[in-house]
Amino acid sequence: MEQPQDYPLLSGIDSPDDLRRLPDDQLAPLAEELRRFLLDSVSQSGGHLAAGLGTVELTIALHYVFDSPKDRLVWDVGHQAYPHKILTGRRDRMHTIRKLDGVSAFPNRSESPYDSFGVGHSSTSISAALGMAIAASLDQRGQQMVAIIGDGGITGGMAFEALNHAGTLDANILVVLNDNEMSISPNVGALNNYLARILSSKFYSNIKEESRKVLSRMPTVWELARRTEEHMKGMVAPGTLFEELGFNYIGPIDGHDIPTLVATLHNLRDIKGPRFLHVVTKKGKGYQPAENDPITYHGVSSFDPELDHMPKSKATQPTYTQVFGQWLCDMAAKDPRLLGLTPAMREGSGLVEFSKRFPDRYFDVAIAEQHCVTLAAGMACEGYKPVVAIYSTFLQRGYDQLVHDVALQNLPVLFAIDRAGLVGPDGPTHAGSFDFSYMRCLPNVLIMAPADENECRQMLYTGFQHDGPASVRYPRGQGPGVPVKSAMTAIPIGQAEVRRKGTRIAMLAFGCMLAPALEAGESFDATVVNMRFVKPLDEKLLLELVEQHDLFVTIEDNSIAGGAGSAVNECLQRHEVVMPILNLGLPDRFIEQGSREQCLADAGMDATGICRRINAWVKRYPTQNSRLIS
Repeated sequence: MEQPQDYPLLSGIDSPDDLRRLPDDQLAPLAEELRRFLLDSVSQSGGHLAAGLGTVELTIALHYVFDSPKDRLVWDVGHQAYPHKILTGRRDRMHTIRKLDGVSAFPNRSESPYDSFGVGHSSTSISAALGMAIAASLDQRGQQMVAIIGDGGITGGMAFEALNHAGTLDANILVVLNDNEMSISPNVGALNNYLARILSSKFYSNIKEESRKVLSRMPTVWELARRTEEHMKGMVAPGTLFEELGFNYIGPIDGHDIPTLVATLHNLRDIKGPRFLHVVTKKGKGYQPAENDPITYHGVSSFDPELDHMPKSKATQPTYTQVFGQWLCDMAAKDPRLLGLTPAMREGSGLVEFSKRFPDRYFDVAIAEQHCVTLAAGMACEGYKPVVAIYSTFLQRGYDQLVHDVALQNLPVLFAIDRAGLVGPDGPTHAGSFDFSYMRCLPNVLIMAPADENECRQMLYTGFQHDGPASVRYPRGQGPGVPVKSAMTAIPIGQAEVRRKGTRIAMLAFGCMLAPALEAGESFDATVVNMRFVKPLDEKLLLELVEQHDLFVTIEDNSIAGGAGSAVNECLQRHEVVMPILNLGLPDRFIEQGSREQCLADAGMDATGICRRINAWVKRYPTQNSRLIS
């Protein structure tokens, strides 16, 4: 628990109004306290660390200069927004972050008026802030709209679409690029900070605008002056691109120099129209292990900050992600046609070893899911076998390309869909709740869901050998602990397997729902089937089970609407079979954060919830189901 004597300045700040009452010379000491509090808090609770350590001074300066929440600060992604949460009234609850009923891992409009826009996926901040700026202009509200985007987020095509649009408008928007990958080069120092202050000043802005009006009447001189200005600014700042898009570009400046940040932001606040501030920060700033290894310290579980390294996991069994990573390397060694692609998720999707062993066959396209899918389609057209490693929630962003560029052309692209189903602490923005539904309706697509680690490896091989689009979707974390065989064997497409023979009730489990289904099946002496394939279904087995059972129960960690259970319903209807059926899956609401086990229980998808829901359904129809109640 926070003690005021440990954080004498920070403990007195419960809102940005308190921050804005501080004298300028107290901001640097406040930054030291805020960085220390962030480290202490995240080391106990877990969460995103390195990015937030790098945005401490920037966050203080933004809230100090702008009148939040009247002025909107729109954070991109949210990894960098922990300091923002601490300064906006959530300091005392930061130990609950990412936990059940705790502080959200990302900005959330329902959590705080200071969270102007809810985020989870990247590259949305500029579009959202521009929309807010247009609305403010229409309503003649004097508000500032500020989008804070990282150098990763700005690689997304959506960010450039927004920049391109904003530059054509007279919208009052400031884009702050938090560049934490570029080293602070010589031009980011005292001279460049001085130039940034001058270039962002009202005096310079007025002279620039009046000069344009005069010189615009003299085309030859005007063109010369325009080019001279661009080339001169290009010497001290890489801003020509943003100037061409219609932004007044300032920077780069040191993002840890609070006086320069405050002075520059004050100047930019008084300039109208699209503005772009380039800020260079150090990811992990102030904590040496995170500075040395920002990738490892990007997202962490609880740890001892006194150690100079992150302890290695003591896990005795591999995660599904690790199973995929090993399979990818093994398959690449056997087949030179295999290419591995990811939209900026090398570590999260398990491609680190592959990228080292097969660098010429590894493609990280940055945060550009649409491009990633169509790039894979182009590779497939030329005889290669691309494997796209992507989170379920991020594949949603490439859906049009999945439809038109892969499925319609029936191209052999394998999608290794990680983080399928409920993901737990990262909450609804990162949950993979819809991939069965949004993929099942597409012609030509093979959809597989492994029940364990070994089945995951064999399904990846099956999908790779398939001459058409294929997907293997698997959850976050570890499986039930089934040993993974090194040999790779293709599973007969569309073939399910009976894992438990019983009577009366047939439980049809998809993917990782097999384990709770087997547990629940013991209570009912039910038949339990590992369905394995969502498309195509094992229709032959289903029709056999109809003859032997009185009730079907489908179980999936996907939205009930349009999911695997719906596929079973449609199958029975197509064969004109009348069979009582209960579809269990994720309800028609977003499941909030917590541990994965808590989220499954909340959705009624653990073994206890499955039993409860079956009993409730049977008792609701006692006449029709008298044999099931005994």
